[in-house]
Amino acid sequence: MRLDKVFTIEDMRLQAKRRLPRVIFDFIDGGAGDEQGLDNNAAQFRNFRMVPHYLVDISQRTQKQTLFGREYSSMFGIAPTGYAGLWRPDGELMLAQAAADSGIPFIQSGSSVASIEQIGKIAPGNAWFQLYAARDPSMSDDLLRRAADTGVPTVAITVDLPVPGPRPRDSRSGWHIPPKMTPRIIWDGMRHPGWTMSYFRTGGLPSMGNWAPYAGTKDPIEIAKFMRGNTYSTQTWRDIERYRRNWKGNLVLKGILHREDARRAAEAGVDGILVSNHGGRQFERAPAPIEVLPGIVEEVGSKLTVMMDSGVSQGVDMLVAYALGAKFVFVGRATAWGVIAGGLEGAKRSITILKGQIDLAMGQVGCTSPGDLPNITLLRTNR
Repeated sequence: MRLDKVFTIEDMRLQAKRRLPRVIFDFIDGGAGDEQGLDNNAAQFRNFRMVPHYLVDISQRTQKQTLFGREYSSMFGIAPTGYAGLWRPDGELMLAQAAADSGIPFIQSGSSVASIEQIGKIAPGNAWFQLYAARDPSMSDDLLRRAADTGVPTVAITVDLPVPGPRPRDSRSGWHIPPKMTPRIIWDGMRHPGWTMSYFRTGGLPSMGNWAPYAGTKDPIEIAKFMRGNTYSTQTWRDIERYRRNWKGNLVLKGILHREDARRAAEAGVDGILVSNHGGRQFERAPAPIEVLPGIVEEVGSKLTVMMDSGVSQGVDMLVAYALGAKFVFVGRATAWGVIAGGLEGAKRSITILKGQIDLAMGQVGCTSPGDLPNITLLRTNR
């Protein structure tokens, strides 16, 4: 694939779609229910216009941003995207490497194929870890121990999965663990030989590396079932307080949408929150993060670091998020499409595209650094 012919994230998405069987593509691309929430995430960004300032010296522009005391080359990072090692062998390792090489943070998914230890070797000190808490608290504690031993600086605890969201598109496409080799799935695999040959050449369904030590089996299907059956769905604020006591690094809550929950997070002593609706994949009628971001910033912006993800597909979207008070932004599908389409170089290409879009948009609105972005004048079109 000619990566130099890919100019936008949508170009990369279409390249990824060509490579993947439909059942895998739909799992990544889809959302909960009728996907109104997924569509709303993107629509809310499109509803904003930025009024530019001209006659400003924008010859020296930087998008460097400091987060939890560390300076990064840009104002965004890679959000956790589960099972990336299924989309492309070593997918998480490639994403971690691309992030480290590009000077941006990477959050390893709690449902990744690669283990914490493997990611730690690829991107020491640069990779965060997303915790899907286990029903057995000792399992969660051990995951945190492994993260600390590997040098993980920040743990993001996912709180927006009390029950799994319905995903009819997955059901229609035939997504299932263990995989069901129906005639349609087999035919679709034959139509995408590159991905299918890679899948079987690397041993078929990969294991979830972080959960494998606790499952008592090496069978990847049984490990996937074990994780699904042991993910803790009844977390409370008492659990968050326990994690705060046990984890000495930066602690982030991922999935906060209510300003009251943001206030309680600040009271619990967490260092940051990631305003997110899980990319539209869990609760269809949840608001887009960008809709609730200003209220959350008003509530706790002076007390902890407010970040956001979900619906971000262009660099200009990030300027909107910063103008509304975000201190950092994470992207998920944008870099996922890159690693699917072109491996490590594809992931780097997605990052380069986003950085280029940020740079040009900053110049066009008259901003020279992320610190200028809260001064952008936004108009809401409500189309």
